[in-house]
Amino acid sequence: MLMPKRVKYRKQQRGRMRGKALRGAEISFGEFGLMAMEPGWITARQIEAARRTLAREMKRRGKVWIRIFPDKPYAHRAAETRMGKGKGNVEYWVAVVKPGRIMFEIGGLPESIALEALRQATYKFSIRTKVVTRHELGTGA
Repeated sequence: MLMPKRVKYRKQQRGRMRGKALRGAEISFGEFGLMAMEPGWITARQIEAARRTLAREMKRRGKVWIRIFPDKPYAHRAAETRMGKGKGNVEYWVAVVKPGRIMFEIGGLPESIALEALRQATYKFSIRTKVVTRHELGTGA
């Protein structure tokens, strides 16, 4: 599972997810990508589940690039505990994703297989996503 090796601060505030993705909104490595259509937190487990699905659908052909990394700790208080006594323990790690962000890229295999693999991966996320192609976005070579 993905998580940072070390962090400066153990816990973070939740923050806000306003606006569109400025970085990572273009296909840089592969020919096909999975784009986020709404803001949200993607957990390390969701990323791993999608990666496994892609690997299975692609039958170990082609290449996968994971363009997001879960670097935000999600702290959670135990159920039915009284207020006060500080913030809860870090339960898992999330990646903050804004609309337009390319989360996964794949390349080196036929279009039909690539699109089906990405379509299967969309079911692993709690946000709406869209399968895009390099020439559809008009980026890169």
